[in-house]
Amino acid sequence: MKRWKNAVAATALVLAGVFIIAVTATVGWRPFLGPRARPLTNRTFEPTAARLERGAYLVRNVTGCIYCHSDLESAGDILQIRADREGAGRSWKDEGTPWLVAPNITPDRESGAGAWSDDAIARAVREGIGHDGRALFPMMPYGNYRQMSDEDLASVIVYLRTLRPVRHTLPSSTVPFPVNRLINAAPQPVDGLVSSPDLSDPLTRGRYLATMASCGECHSPRDDKGQPVPGMAFSGGNTLSFEGHRSAASANLTPAASGIPYYTEALFVETIRTGRVRARRISELMPWSFYRNMSDEDLKAIFGYLKTLAPVDHYVDNSLPPTPCVRCNLTHGGGERNKKPV
Repeated sequence: MKRWKNAVAATALVLAGVFIIAVTATVGWRPFLGPRARPLTNRTFEPTAARLERGAYLVRNVTGCIYCHSDLESAGDILQIRADREGAGRSWKDEGTPWLVAPNITPDRESGAGAWSDDAIARAVREGIGHDGRALFPMMPYGNYRQMSDEDLASVIVYLRTLRPVRHTLPSSTVPFPVNRLINAAPQPVDGLVSSPDLSDPLTRGRYLATMASCGECHSPRDDKGQPVPGMAFSGGNTLSFEGHRSAASANLTPAASGIPYYTEALFVETIRTGRVRARRISELMPWSFYRNMSDEDLKAIFGYLKTLAPVDHYVDNSLPPTPCVRCNLTHGGGERNKKPV
């Protein structure tokens, strides 16, 4: 009997060891331990005229805060923000994710962010931890916003405090299992200061703005786990959808022959301003109407940055039927025209 018990105990220890090694080597322990989160501080951001101006520009033209946290409505050939729900949050059911909710970020104290501290908002924006301590779903691009400078972060928060309070109560996101556990690994505390980049350098400026605008989030294909496909950055192929509108795959923005090598600086600016590439209208699911009020200098800087990207041969054409693509393993217009990389 004693020998049998010893054998069972030894087997249990071996299995436990195998389990520990397997978890450590795969998903890690964050799904069980919860997200990394630093304690909140009492820091506040002083409202200044400069911060208010910069924050308004970023929030309304670059970062997507208002666009993602507002109900949208159709207006001709564009999707625009509902004026009476600006910043008041929305369910993302129309995008096919009914469990995802972008919260009310207006200063309403009961249903919005009015009772959240400045540091709670800062932690959510750059570190992916909600005011209630949960990990935010990475559709909120806090991974990109980690690079947002401290001063731009302060400007964004100062401006958000000036939005018109809207009473609009929404449920919290109910991320399905096991994704709700796996996303615990995504948030990372920001340690130390994040200085402002040298925006006088066009390439640095373009890279910074493209990151803040999360261009790569839509224009880089992702696998079935939501992870970027290696070697395919900015090459398009993600299918975007919105209830009542025709689905469309994002375009290849790299300088490859199947991307946008024919774009000039002037054509890029015109496309973002008008939603057209010469006579061809681009999909309204591309929020060009949000980005179109960026300054010429900023749009030109973003275009300059896109021209430096590694070319990726990936054909995407929404005028063709969606077909499986062996290049990105997704289904999109013109997918069958692609070949596996050698």
